[in-house]
Amino acid sequence: MYKQPLLEQIQLGDLTLKNRVVMAPMTRSRADNPENVPTEIHVKYYTQRASAGLIISEGSQVSKKAVGYINTPGIYSAAQVEGWKKVTKAVHDEGGKIFIQLWHVGRISHSDFHNGDLPHAPSAINPQAKAYTPKGFKDTETPKEMSMEEIHQTILDFKNAAKNAWEAGFDGVEIHSSNGYLLHQFFSRTSNVRIDEYGGSIENRARILFDIIDAIKEVMPENRIGLRLNPSLHGVFGMTMDEESIPTFDYIIEKLNNYNLSYLHLSEPFTDVSELAFAEPNIAQRYRPMYKGTIIINSAFDQKSGNEVVLEGLADAVAYGKPYISNPDLVERFANNAELAEWDQDTFYVPGEKGYTDYPSMKKEKAV
Repeated sequence: MYKQPLLEQIQLGDLTLKNRVVMAPMTRSRADNPENVPTEIHVKYYTQRASAGLIISEGSQVSKKAVGYINTPGIYSAAQVEGWKKVTKAVHDEGGKIFIQLWHVGRISHSDFHNGDLPHAPSAINPQAKAYTPKGFKDTETPKEMSMEEIHQTILDFKNAAKNAWEAGFDGVEIHSSNGYLLHQFFSRTSNVRIDEYGGSIENRARILFDIIDAIKEVMPENRIGLRLNPSLHGVFGMTMDEESIPTFDYIIEKLNNYNLSYLHLSEPFTDVSELAFAEPNIAQRYRPMYKGTIIINSAFDQKSGNEVVLEGLADAVAYGKPYISNPDLVERFANNAELAEWDQDTFYVPGEKGYTDYPSMKKEKAV
């Protein structure tokens, strides 16, 4: 079998990861309780996958205003912190490492979540998408343009969420600045038409991200902060690219070199952008020479392509999403060149153990 750099150790700041296989953050909608608290089912799910070099948790809202999907856990209340403590302890007891993804969906929410109030966004522009509400999928609404006070409160919410995450025992945090959610909405001219210090120029549109990093640095070590970016997102959640899209991400990623972050988590395009004049179809190739720190790459990698991208030096680790849903022992399967189990898409976002904690490991499959 070919060399598998994915199975080699890697240093992430002051953390040593036992391999370069990362469990990607994935919404699973299992916090089906009024407080959106992680429960024993979350403990089991993450512990089953603790052989990953790093687990990045599902997106967890930094405030009540940040929520945009049903049954997603938060990291803003004392009850949520207590729930997450059980998860982190169990993962650590198995020798694993776990970061939490800090999340604010912005305009990809709905007034159903906010007692009739509109969701917040950089500008009052409807993404013309669908929101997954307690009453089913609904059309998104035109959001409320955030005031300066609301922007500053949101920065504080990320800071408080990071402080809570540290208290809950997480090894670090990932700032979700990707996939058409709030921070990505600030980056894009198609969703941000502000004319104050958070809009207009590339520097201004990127400002909120650096304000959040600077705020989080006050409550946890800088080298325990990661973030996720999706530079060539087009046609998802109402995001469209223009001639300033890639220059905006170039500016952000160049500036990130001034920080001693844990990692930069990049996504290859979710859709075919090869015919799109303003897009970059090869994210790892573009940003590996530009970014001096650790890069985790994501999107549709398998065992072979994951090993190749690390071997080529284009990324330091690879994040796997759907394969981790149905293969809790993904690392062991890679090590044994074993066949992967298929996932059941019908159970991605429904409550309960089915399709969540009932996928067997190789050992259990053999025993059966």
